[in-house]
Amino acid sequence: MKKESLLSRKFDFKKFIQKNYIYLFFFLVIIVFSFISARGTTWFGRGHFLSSYNLVSLIRVCSPTIILACGFTFIMIAGYMDLSVGSAMGLCGVIYALIVRAGYPFIVGMLGAVGVGILCGLINGVIVTRLRITPVIATLVTMMAYRGVALLIVPDKFSGIKSTDILSLPTWFGDYSRGKFLLGLPPAFYVAVVIIVIIVVLQRKTVIGKYSAAIGGNSVSAQLAGISVAKYVSILFVITGILAAFAGVTQASYSGMGDPLSGYGMETDCIIAVLLGGTAFTGGEGSTFKSVIGAMIIICITTGILTVVDAYYQDFLKGAVLILAVTMNKLINSKECLA
Repeated sequence: MKKESLLSRKFDFKKFIQKNYIYLFFFLVIIVFSFISARGTTWFGRGHFLSSYNLVSLIRVCSPTIILACGFTFIMIAGYMDLSVGSAMGLCGVIYALIVRAGYPFIVGMLGAVGVGILCGLINGVIVTRLRITPVIATLVTMMAYRGVALLIVPDKFSGIKSTDILSLPTWFGDYSRGKFLLGLPPAFYVAVVIIVIIVVLQRKTVIGKYSAAIGGNSVSAQLAGISVAKYVSILFVITGILAAFAGVTQASYSGMGDPLSGYGMETDCIIAVLLGGTAFTGGEGSTFKSVIGAMIIICITTGILTVVDAYYQDFLKGAVLILAVTMNKLINSKECLA
C-alpha cells in the first residue's frame, strides 16, 4: 500500500476554520486593540494593549471568569446549565472574607469557601435530579437564593465584608490576586492554570468526562446503558460549585472585600464564553480550553469597550456578543457546516 503523502492531501479550509476559529477570533481581537492603541487611542489606559502592565491586569481580571467557564463548560456538555454560578461565587467570596477577617489563615478561609461551594452544588443537583425541575428554572431560583443569603450575612450599613474600625482584613488579603508570585503574576493565575489542566483531564481522560458527553448526547440512552444520570449530574453541579468557590476567593482578593454582588452577570459571561468556545448548546460535545479562550475574548472586549464608551452600554454590547456567539455556535455545530 502506498502511503498518502502529506503534501498531496487537499487542504480543507472549512474544517480548518471550524477547528481553529476561536484562536483566529482571539488573535483578531488582540490585533484590533493593538492597532487602535498604536494610532493614539489608548483603550486600556496605559499604553499599548500588549504592554506588560495591560497583560498582567487582564490576567488578574480574567481569572474568576476563566475558572467559572471551566465548570460551566463541563456541566453544559452534559446538557445542563447552572445560572447560579455568579451568585454562588459572590456568596463564597463573602464567606471567605468573613473567615479571614475573623483572624483565620488563608487556607481555612479557602476551605470554608469551598465547603459552601460544595453545598451550593449539592442543592442544585438535588433540585434538578431528585425534584426533576428544569435546570434553568432550578438554578434561576437558587441564583436569587444564594445572592439573598450573601446579602443577609453582610452586616447592616455595609456593602460587603471589608475592613472596619473594629475588624480589619489582613494586609495580605489582596496578595492572592494582586501580588507578584512568579514572573510578576499573582498566585491566582497559577491556580487558574492548574484548574484548567484538571478539568481538561477530567473531561478527556476520565469516566466523568465520558459519561457527561454521553448524558449530553442522549440522557435516555445513557440511562439504558447503565449510567447513573442523577449521580453524575449531581457530581458535575458539585464541581461547578467548587469552582465557583475558587472564583469567589479570587474575586474577593482582587477587589479587597467580600462583595455579595461581585458575581452579578457572571453567568452571562460564562454562557458567552462557552458558546464562543463551540460547546453545543444542547450538550454532547465541547472543549474546556476553547471556553477559556472565549472567556479571555469577552473580558478583552468588555474591558476595552468600557474605556471608550459609557458603562451603560456594557449590557447592550454583551448582548450583541452573545448573539454573535449563539450564531457562531449554531453554524459550527450544524450538520451543514460539517458537510
